[in-house]
Amino acid sequence: MSSNAPTTVVPERQVKLTRGLIALFAFCCGAIVANLYYSQPITELIAPDIHMSSGTASLIVSLTQIGYALGLFFLVPLGDLLENRKLMITTAIVSIGSLIAATFAHHPGAFLAISLLIGFSSVAVQILIPLAAHLAPDESRGKVVGTIMSGLLLGILLSRPISSVVAGHFGWRAIFGSAAVLMTIVTVVLALTIPPRQPTHRATYFTLIGSLGHLVRTMPVLRHRSLYQGLMFASFSLFWTAIPVELTRHYGLSQTSIGIFALVGAIGATSAPLAGRLADAGHTVRATLIALVVGALAYLPGLLHPATGVIGLVVTGIVLDFAVQMNMVLGQREIYALHAASRNRLNAIYMTSIFVGGAFGSALASPLYERGGWQLVACVATAFPLIALIHYLSAGRALAAKTL
Repeated sequence: MSSNAPTTVVPERQVKLTRGLIALFAFCCGAIVANLYYSQPITELIAPDIHMSSGTASLIVSLTQIGYALGLFFLVPLGDLLENRKLMITTAIVSIGSLIAATFAHHPGAFLAISLLIGFSSVAVQILIPLAAHLAPDESRGKVVGTIMSGLLLGILLSRPISSVVAGHFGWRAIFGSAAVLMTIVTVVLALTIPPRQPTHRATYFTLIGSLGHLVRTMPVLRHRSLYQGLMFASFSLFWTAIPVELTRHYGLSQTSIGIFALVGAIGATSAPLAGRLADAGHTVRATLIALVVGALAYLPGLLHPATGVIGLVVTGIVLDFAVQMNMVLGQREIYALHAASRNRLNAIYMTSIFVGGAFGSALASPLYERGGWQLVACVATAFPLIALIHYLSAGRALAAKTL
């Protein structure tokens, strides 16, 4: 795949990034990324219907995230090479097909393969965000990215309660059919409204992928930020994959009640625009420290469970979401400032590390819960942000302060 053919280059800031366009970016990001999380709270419904054992049910979530990580690594870098809008539409069409296939799947192996494809084809969101960063003025880039990330993070958090409620009333297959319809609408919106962007970078596909290693080797900020958010997201995914099982088995909550629980957790998404403003104001070092400390302390109410009951779990969910989303936006603001022409590749590396961490956390959920219940889950989940915090205090904070 080569880009030697002559192309019409669209200036990156020819299109004004209005509030309406920012809101549209946020909506599309939320709708697309939700595909990764519809299955998370309903694995207990999906597994028996397709004859999958409960011990391997968390693989549904893990393979979706692994597919997303593969898409991030192999597809998102093309945003530095190919026209962005066409690339997004192509991946969105594949996503529609995979969601339709999930609606009618009856075999566990087929459903796991489809889950991988759903993740792989949902990466258009990670082409949209660098596109917004290109269009945004330097002085407000953090605010713009933070606002759009709010839409993405609300998509992550609201997908779970929506999935629980719809599955509880209409069955789990209805959620995938509805998601296919929503993705069709999003694809039409992308085709009609998103401005085109043809990158000026020239290289073959294999040269482009090979350059990812060079970026990792030469940019310590990218390495550190990827490590922190990968660990934070492992904790995040472990919590949200295990918590529906705990709420069902320990408290006997219905899918609707679990949906309400997840909806309350969406409060944590409010940290995204706050993080963007703090980064624009030059407070990245302090805000990162706050995010990692809060993430490390988030499980204290959950560790006191069952004495604190469902309330303790709710507090853990809100606080953890707040910390994870804040740290994610702070990291994006930093890596987007490293090299403008490589933003899609930088974003690909950053987000790949995040979803590798997320897949790892999700895969741990079922075996940890079956072996030691919620207490073991909470202890292991606490270790991830603690490791990130220790590394940041020992090496990352000095590097961040030096680069600002």
